[in-house]
Amino acid sequence: MDFNFNHEELWSKCLDIVKDIVPESNFSTWLLPIIPLKYQNEDLLVQVPTHFFFEHIETNFSDVIGKSLQRITGKPTRLLYKIKLSDNFIDITPEQRPNKEKAIQNLPPNSKAALVSPFEQLLPNRLDPQLNSSFHFGNFIAGNSNKLSRTAGVSIAESPGKTIFNPLFIYGKSGVGKTHLLHAIGNHALYKNPELRVLYVSSHLFQVQYSQAYLNNSINDFIHFYQSIDLLLIDDIHELSGKQGTQNVFFHIFNHLHQNSKQLVLTCDRAPKDLQGVEDRLLTRFKWGLTAEITQPDYQLRLDILMSKIQRDGLEFPEEVVEYIAHHAKDNIRDLEGIVVSLMAHSIIIGKNVDLELCKQVVDNSIQVKERPISVELIENEVCKYYKLEPELIQTRSKKQEVAHARQIAMYLSKKYTDSSYARIGELLGKRNHATVIHACKTVNDWIETDKSLRSDIQTIEKILFQ
Repeated sequence: MDFNFNHEELWSKCLDIVKDIVPESNFSTWLLPIIPLKYQNEDLLVQVPTHFFFEHIETNFSDVIGKSLQRITGKPTRLLYKIKLSDNFIDITPEQRPNKEKAIQNLPPNSKAALVSPFEQLLPNRLDPQLNSSFHFGNFIAGNSNKLSRTAGVSIAESPGKTIFNPLFIYGKSGVGKTHLLHAIGNHALYKNPELRVLYVSSHLFQVQYSQAYLNNSINDFIHFYQSIDLLLIDDIHELSGKQGTQNVFFHIFNHLHQNSKQLVLTCDRAPKDLQGVEDRLLTRFKWGLTAEITQPDYQLRLDILMSKIQRDGLEFPEEVVEYIAHHAKDNIRDLEGIVVSLMAHSIIIGKNVDLELCKQVVDNSIQVKERPISVELIENEVCKYYKLEPELIQTRSKKQEVAHARQIAMYLSKKYTDSSYARIGELLGKRNHATVIHACKTVNDWIETDKSLRSDIQTIEKILFQ
């Protein structure tokens, strides 16, 4: 077998094999854009466009690529990456990315049982916390909707069981970051104290484990295991609704942990008072500590989350694209992140930079866009509210600076965000003629370029209009 390949020949032969294994759409989207750079000492260095791209390749295609390379060379070949960030490059190896499967493989014998029944033959020093290391406080973006929960979470992670937030009961709709926060608390607590016994478990898995313990006559083992936890993180506690046996066991586990200053953090899709099918004695205990709601992210938080993900993945999106996503994907964080991933994939497939046109297509196909009808009247009201003026003043012939100023901004925004003509806008805003509206739009445009304070005012009003 001839092993004297250069990097281009080796990668070309690898693609010939892989294209018969993976779907054509995946092949063209994720594998064709990879550029081979160097092959030396059983290491193949390739260039990928973004960190997000690297993570996707490592997660979904590294196995088939590795086997194909070994088939060609006859030797195990390691794939190394060079990531292009604008005009700069960073080198990265797969070892730099946390790999939960490899971590599980490296655990002592029998520890894989922790994935289903952690209490079976599991010694304290072998506990797998079941945490996702990619969820941490560093990428949990704070905003008005989650500030209380995050602050309490950090406090708990620093000193589990030693704060007044025990239990911490976090509730909110799906996709607002509850699970992320649970993992962040666990990861930070273990970082501060690696000897801590931390466990993340979904309520569904807790129920499955209880049922297995019941069938195997090992309820005591089940209870003793959970009573040994220092920081118990339970997701979707509402799923215990109607499960009387499981609730009874959890009641005793809860009491033991709380009485021994062990920490509990629970998430739910509704407040304790709205939970049906859960025993009153549990509901009372859920309210012993802090109950904190995570609401849907507001416009500013959506912007911050988008910018964080875009920068983290090494992407570059125009400002108008980021703002469009933030304006329209209002329900939850998963929608925001999903749209970023979808935009990146579409961009690669069609070989086109991300722009507003592509963004609108992806957003329209990804979510049900709930447009708030923007009218001249709405703009007039919001502008006046912002500047603390009565809307009737806009309709007068007043030439006071604050009134004229607000009137011109209302005209500018009306032209930008409605289909109304200059003449119609003038008619609705004080019966001005179309030339007055044209002049107002030009004046405000000039202000935006030179007046930072006014530019900030307009941006704030725009956010209000689209919230």
